[in-house]
Amino acid sequence: MQRKATRIDLFNLATPPMRAFHLSWLAFFVCFFAWFAVAPLMPLVKSEFGLDKDQIANINIAAVAVTILVRLLVGPLCDRFGPRRTYTGLLLLGAIPVFGIAFAQSYHAFLFFRLAIGAIGASFVITQYHTSVMFAPNVVGTANAAAAGWGNAGGGVAQSVMPWVLTAMLALGVEHSLGWRAAMFVPGALMLVVGVLYWKYAQDCPQGDYRELRARGIAIESGKRGGWAVFVAAARNYRVWMLFVTYGCCFGIELFVHGVAASYYVDRFGLNLRSAGLAAGSFGLLALFARAVGGIVSDRLARRNGLPARTWLLFALMLGEGVGLLWFSSVQSAGLAVLAMLSFGVFTHMACGATYALTPFIDRQALGGVSGIIGAGGNAGAVAAGFLLKATGSVQETFLWLGICVIGGSLCALAVRFSVAHTTREEGYYQEALRQRDAAASPAGAALATD
Repeated sequence: MQRKATRIDLFNLATPPMRAFHLSWLAFFVCFFAWFAVAPLMPLVKSEFGLDKDQIANINIAAVAVTILVRLLVGPLCDRFGPRRTYTGLLLLGAIPVFGIAFAQSYHAFLFFRLAIGAIGASFVITQYHTSVMFAPNVVGTANAAAAGWGNAGGGVAQSVMPWVLTAMLALGVEHSLGWRAAMFVPGALMLVVGVLYWKYAQDCPQGDYRELRARGIAIESGKRGGWAVFVAAARNYRVWMLFVTYGCCFGIELFVHGVAASYYVDRFGLNLRSAGLAAGSFGLLALFARAVGGIVSDRLARRNGLPARTWLLFALMLGEGVGLLWFSSVQSAGLAVLAMLSFGVFTHMACGATYALTPFIDRQALGGVSGIIGAGGNAGAVAAGFLLKATGSVQETFLWLGICVIGGSLCALAVRFSVAHTTREEGYYQEALRQRDAAASPAGAALATD
């Protein structure tokens, strides 16, 4: 609990927790922007390479498949090397395939770079890890959900903005056949800039840099040094796998929608590229508030009803998401489709926030492994949705089956239970955070903080 932030002061960049908060959501935003930057341009890519339905499905699967492995890796890497080094490395190395996709000259080359770009989707795990070690239990759910929600919005912004970036490239005189390629340099450059900022202004935890702290013999919250030990400890906890499923049923759906929505509106409802991009982008922009709301509500309910209330909230949100997906799959007009998409989208984003408002309380001694496995569940859900699309051959029918799967998966949230000792220990941490917050708010505490 030492030096963890007990409140979120958005306009204060002087403290390590708030710098980590803003840098982590910004890095996540840029990574998601780059991850889905090519999605709204896929009609042009499809035309240039003459792609068929199976090839499109393969590209959508590739975009999220490798993220499963990388998310499993970056959690323990955060425990071992710290989130600052891990995030900086991901941003700088991840920019390479983003630039590379602009030079693809065949379906296979495009598929390779799309697969490699998926690695930057692991940014989510680092964001959640960094805010989890920086914020106290009374606000960690809100901090995690807000940082992830604002970062997630990068996917929605990409859907809406990239068609306009393409238009700007054409206006600058870029040949039409090179327009989508030139547009991909924008997200790649943004990743490089944010990578430098993260290295310069972030630190691993409130006390400082992991490497320096360990060299001085100072213990950090994660008692393990990362690697296999962290992964095994997390993998042995059944609660991790229950949340693996729930996250697959909410964040996996979010990823799937990002990948197919623009093309779905073009093919099913006959919208043009810009209108389809705006419609698809509206889903991603819900993350600006809905995911944060999920975390805030989880924190509020936990304050009154304890840790189990977080699981009941997650169950209710997933149930609403599943029903909304069934509605979306049945609508016959573009206007109703957007309304239905926004409806289930609110539940989807809130469920994502509620999942990671619960994650920090699963096992503090294996936080990296827990975050990585649960985060990988989101991409596993997206991959499963991609294979389901290949099996059905219809995006509309896929959404129907996904709704059924989400309703079934919501039961996994109810399966998450905690022992009396675990709940008592976490309640002690929670009350300590409240005492620290109240002490800091008092005149004496404020004067001491100033000194």
